[in-house]
Amino acid sequence: MEESAKKRDMTAQEFVDEVSVSFRNLLYALNISNDMFIRTTDEQHKKAVQHLWQTLVDKDAIYLGSYEGWYSVRDECYYNESELVDGKAPTGAEVVWMEKEPSYFFKLSEYEDKLLEYFENNPEFIAPTSRRNEVLGFVKGGLRDLSISRTTFKWGVPVPDSDDHVMYVWLDALANYISAIGYPDKEGETFQKFWPANLHVVGKDILRFHAVYWPAFLMAADIPIPKRLFAHGWWTKDGEKISKSLGNVIDPLELIEKVKYVDY
Repeated sequence: MEESAKKRDMTAQEFVDEVSVSFRNLLYALNISNDMFIRTTDEQHKKAVQHLWQTLVDKDAIYLGSYEGWYSVRDECYYNESELVDGKAPTGAEVVWMEKEPSYFFKLSEYEDKLLEYFENNPEFIAPTSRRNEVLGFVKGGLRDLSISRTTFKWGVPVPDSDDHVMYVWLDALANYISAIGYPDKEGETFQKFWPANLHVVGKDILRFHAVYWPAFLMAADIPIPKRLFAHGWWTKDGEKISKSLGNVIDPLELIEKVKYVDY
């Protein structure tokens, strides 16, 4: 966000305010309704995420260390050397080497056996089968502790009692599922009604976050895991994933105008 905002000579806040409006307008244009439109900057969401962080600290699931390694800005994902293909991420995204910096880590390695046991006891948790096998292969390959904070920029949810650190985007983003229904009030009517979720539907490129990181965070915080996860494929254009990062997008508003006048 900070990099994109700088290119537009805007602050990060100004940039996301502008982008946010375009997404809201698109929902209206597509006649899609939603109960809540969550943003990183929502105060309730910040409080929920920071409470989740503190819970993980209290459960001894987070420690301070330092990180260096390969990172894809487009995927917002860290990759091991062994995962790179011709010097790029498995998704084809460019990766950059992140120089050593202080970072908080989540003890993901401690959840390898717990996750495998959960997958075995809940064979329908991940669908389709090809994606389940993909996740099993990744976890069986060995899990390393996950870097979950950064100090080289300021955009994001601040880490409690550590002003120099902001949270890794995926800890913040995944928590929106529970911040939307009142977390940390787990005894509240809305949380009790809607959690655990019956189904998460996600794109295959964010499968790892939802099938590995998210369940591990929830296990560590003693929060129930969603009942099922379905990962769909990509919409493609000219054989490539349609992505705002790649810039090969199709304007949905133009499509809407065309469909309006199609005689079915």
